[in-house]
Amino acid sequence: MSVESANTPTPRRKRSLFEELELDTRLLGMIGAFILVALVFNVLTDGRFLTPRNIFNLTIQTVSVAIMATGMVFVIVTRHIDLSVGAVLAACSALMAMTQVRILPGMGFEIGHWAIPWVAIAAGILLGALIGAFNGWLIGYQGIPAFIVTLGGFLIWRNVGWYQTNGQTIGPLDQTFMMFGGINGTLGGTVSWIIGVIAIVLAIFGIFNARRVKLAHNFPVKPMWAEVSLAVIATAAIAGFIGILTSYEVPARVVARDPAKYGCEVAEGCAAVYGLPISVLLLIAIAAIMTVVARKTRFGRYIFATGGNPDAAELSGINTRMLTVKIFMLMGVLCALAAVVASSRLANHSNDLGTLDELRVIAAAVIGGTALSGGIGTIYGAILGALIMQSLQSGMAMVGVDAPLQNIVVGAVLVVAVFIDIQYRKRMGAK
Repeated sequence: MSVESANTPTPRRKRSLFEELELDTRLLGMIGAFILVALVFNVLTDGRFLTPRNIFNLTIQTVSVAIMATGMVFVIVTRHIDLSVGAVLAACSALMAMTQVRILPGMGFEIGHWAIPWVAIAAGILLGALIGAFNGWLIGYQGIPAFIVTLGGFLIWRNVGWYQTNGQTIGPLDQTFMMFGGINGTLGGTVSWIIGVIAIVLAIFGIFNARRVKLAHNFPVKPMWAEVSLAVIATAAIAGFIGILTSYEVPARVVARDPAKYGCEVAEGCAAVYGLPISVLLLIAIAAIMTVVARKTRFGRYIFATGGNPDAAELSGINTRMLTVKIFMLMGVLCALAAVVASSRLANHSNDLGTLDELRVIAAAVIGGTALSGGIGTIYGAILGALIMQSLQSGMAMVGVDAPLQNIVVGAVLVVAVFIDIQYRKRMGAK
């Protein structure tokens, strides 16, 4: 090689648009899959799938599984599994329903007392936390595999819920409690847009504040046009979501039952919209908290470090046993919050509540990019995975696909998602 050729600088490869924006290709793939599913079912249902009404219903149906999927990310990242989440949901729901309908009224609380729903929710969260901590103790300190512990919980806790209610459906639940279910608890047009504007401001602030912090520490940053493009995309996504939800009008017959609820003196001429459901707002809050925990806290760093290499994490001083207890306790709390949403959406507790949710939750986390080998996973990916799963099931139901075939399709999608994940990681490892 000549001296001249050796000193010739290697030309820099021109970066693609995706590389300039630094977008997660896996996230783009999931968004693309969701858009494809939505468009296909919209064609098959003659345009009914992408109506504001169906999108509203799709969001509230996704919430309970998505809440639990955020916790399942932490569980799977640390190389564990939780097969008991549906059963824990049922047990917590049973306790909350009994607290509202039987226990507190039996103690002298009048039906409709302001404290009833909050005491019931607190009781459910406490039960979920205790069950989760117990599972974590068996796994972390007693060395029993998570598969066995939670498989036992799958059989135990659902039947604990059955004995709490003697197999009966318990309801109707408290009116305030049912506001967490979706259709009975929405924020209307004005408040929804206020929250949307706040979300847009926070998103833009987050994008440019991250750029400022990187510049302050002399880290490389994206071109300004790329930052502006991301801000525009985020703004359009949030505004579009709020716009769709606020275009779903409350039926006139519903307004006629209680016009004052919708800010009208009389039903005639009263136009009202549902807007953002409280359950979706709860999911957004949980997702934000879990993302901060995963990215910004010592607890989150310990979770991913342990999942990446448990032996090295323990040698570095991380108490992996107590970490396991905390993770499963958090999973139990999230199951209780999901129980609030699931039971309030139905306005009662039934003993089949949460059936097969453990499979949907695991599938949502895996489809969302959480590696079963541990160490890798995102909160937003799990939520998007839950949305894709619910879209598949809702779309097939609208088309008229039988329930057995729906389960076949969902199972096939899960296997394909894991296959794609394995191939993706092989390619990334080969580079």
